[in-house]
Amino acid sequence: MNSLAVKTEGLTKVYNDFWKRKSVSALTNLNLEIKHGEIFGLLGPNGSGKTTTVKLLLGFLHPTSGKSWLLGKPSGHIKTKYKIGFLPEESYLYKFLNAEEILDFYGKLFNLSRKERKERIDKLIQIVGLNPYRKRLLSKYSKGMLRRIGLAQAIINDPELIILDEPTSGLDPLGRREIKELIREFNKQGKTILLCSHLLSDVQSICNRIAILNKGILQVAGKVNELLSRSDITEFLVKNLSDKDQESVKVFIQGKNGEVISMHPHLSTLEELFVNIIQQHK
Repeated sequence: MNSLAVKTEGLTKVYNDFWKRKSVSALTNLNLEIKHGEIFGLLGPNGSGKTTTVKLLLGFLHPTSGKSWLLGKPSGHIKTKYKIGFLPEESYLYKFLNAEEILDFYGKLFNLSRKERKERIDKLIQIVGLNPYRKRLLSKYSKGMLRRIGLAQAIINDPELIILDEPTSGLDPLGRREIKELIREFNKQGKTILLCSHLLSDVQSICNRIAILNKGILQVAGKVNELLSRSDITEFLVKNLSDKDQESVKVFIQGKNGEVISMHPHLSTLEELFVNIIQQHK
């Protein structure tokens, strides 16, 4: 148990209707293990049970059956909560405060000293790129800016386990890349990260392992590379071949009973193109 940051056994949640009759099975018999130091992606369409899983782990909901543990303690354990950072899908922030004030408020909840709060607030506002707007009221923030200050709020206590629900929601491609780099940096510091997202490219690029839920049932779990690899297709990435040489390679493969599915110039991603253009303009 001590080697695991998150563990669930038969975790199940059934919501009742108005007459207390069992109505919706939001999560069914979830068995999951997340090791310390991992970036773990929890995927699924809307209504798949991702948010329910997070709420059960954090103790916001009580399971119908099954158990879960965080950092070796049962979910909801008061001492464990001091070691957890959480960014919900919709951040509930006091809009009449500015960035410094909202972080100071959450720092007080974790009993941080005034000196420690000031040091962390200055550092976090710089990290999430909001230094020019630190005195602006949150009511004047864009959705992307609110996600950034929400991320800073989630790590004000320097947590061991960070749970992020749609952390890049509302951000442009440049902002998404910056947040992903922050997540990688947190992971390098030894923090375990549970990432819930519907942006598959984000999950694929930063997660070590993933689990896919559908209709509350775990469909698959494992390492990203292993789940994405296909034994029946081999991909070659080469350069500096003339058209004649390419045709020779194609003939050679066909001579070995192989099938050439496609031969085309390597394409960058739209995100890379967009970011490069913006950075060049800057």
